[in-house]
Amino acid sequence: QVSLMELGGGSVQAGGSLRLSCAASRSPNSDCYLANYYMAWFRQAPGTEREGVAAINNYGTTSYTKSVKGRFTVTKDSAHAQIYLEMKNLEPEDTAMYYCAADNGFWRAPPLSLSEYEYWGQGTQVTVSS
Repeated sequence: QVSLMELGGGSVQAGGSLRLSCAASRSPNSDCYLANYYMAWFRQAPGTEREGVAAINNYGTTSYTKSVKGRFTVTKDSAHAQIYLEMKNLEPEDTAMYYCAADNGFWRAPPLSLSEYEYWGQGTQVTVSS
């Protein structure tokens, strides 16, 4: 069993920046090896479906949804089982609850679809005002 905890949400004005972090931990009796996990950030605004934003695999290869390319950067600290989402030039359209997700396995291009992730965090709110 894997647990995920997000930190770093908040409120900023358009054009501002935020950095989200997600820490993964496993149950004491679990034999999972977190370094084998691929991880991602999703977001969900009120009345919309949850969408994949950025993902990173075991080797550091990343995937981004088109709307955030060039503005968001996902990185991974494998030694501490954490991932980060650096968000720059934020827009009001980026306002959403942001979720961290993880699953075991390897993808050459880490996926951005919900069905490929088993473990989810509780989310952290990002609000961007115009």
